[in-house]
Amino acid sequence: MTSRDLPHLAVLCDFAEEGWPSMDLAAEMLLDQLASRHAHELVATRVQPTYRRALTPLPRAGRNADRLLNRMVWYPRHVRAIRDRFDVFHVCDHSYSQLLLELPPERAGVFCHDLDTFRCLLDPQREARPRWFRAMARRILRGFQRARVVFHATDAVREQIVRHGLIDPARLVKALLGTAPEFTPSRDEPSASRDRPYVLHVGSCIPRKRIDVLLDVFAALRLQFASLRLIQLGGEWTDPQREQIARLHVAEHLEQLRNQPRDVVAGLYRGATVVITTSEAEGFGLPVAEALACGAPVVASDIPALREVGGDAALYAPVGDVGEFARLAAIIVNNPTDASIPARPHRLERAKLFSWSAHADTIVRTYLGIARGHHVMKVAR
Repeated sequence: MTSRDLPHLAVLCDFAEEGWPSMDLAAEMLLDQLASRHAHELVATRVQPTYRRALTPLPRAGRNADRLLNRMVWYPRHVRAIRDRFDVFHVCDHSYSQLLLELPPERAGVFCHDLDTFRCLLDPQREARPRWFRAMARRILRGFQRARVVFHATDAVREQIVRHGLIDPARLVKALLGTAPEFTPSRDEPSASRDRPYVLHVGSCIPRKRIDVLLDVFAALRLQFASLRLIQLGGEWTDPQREQIARLHVAEHLEQLRNQPRDVVAGLYRGATVVITTSEAEGFGLPVAEALACGAPVVASDIPALREVGGDAALYAPVGDVGEFARLAAIIVNNPTDASIPARPHRLERAKLFSWSAHADTIVRTYLGIARGHHVMKVAR
């Protein structure tokens, strides 16, 4: 059987220049699995047009204007130009759902990681945005609602989609995310070692990550453990966060890292005394899954998505409860083998639930079912 005889799947990825590591990882892992395990079933092609920098040199709004033009104008044009080459289409990130407006809806799907993109429409009191932003969100939502299938990683995201009436539940398909091959419990990379114990937080510094809570928790822990450090991986302090750091007098005990290769990230998980996730909202919680895969103890916010990921292999504190976060983390720092802490073998076993191969299997089965009729007719012509 030649490639002409197989359905062709376009995998529409985020612009790399946007710098969303979790979205890039999900696309990369899916494409890797499609190439290594499913090449006999379909032909998968990465779609990721060149990012244009027309206005970035301009002061202030230039960079954001370029993001808007690339997402809403140039990427859709690119999709229109190539859509006849493919049988089925997969949009890796729901915040790019405007691309679905350029695609045959009966043959296109999207992965919904969370509902953040639509929050200004679903909860405008809490998520106030300017008129132009709401108009953009409405366009993205229109595309999202056209999808033949919407994939999601947790029941928590499904429940939110159904509760807001965004998609017919019959079009929803659960596809758990996975952990990359680097995230294992082995400890053979000296580059990740640190000479002092550290708390690790992985993720951005956007508001829903509740970095204010993280910093207060760390300050409280330092009152008990003077040698403790905090490593924040993946974000960039905002001005209010910098002010909080100065107010708490912890600047010299912080280390912030960005754009690290996965083997270094895995080493940081393995070396962490405790991984803390203070988010008030998540669609999945990839850092929790990755930490467990590396054997690290985890204290996470008690929200549905993180409970789904961590199960009984993590400890949980109410959202924003600095005292409880600090209490649980202190138990781990003081005695990692305390009976109240989920044992390392249990953490590793929990992490086995998250597999990129299973993720790809679900997506392939779904698109093969969708593509079969269209591809047969196309080959016959």
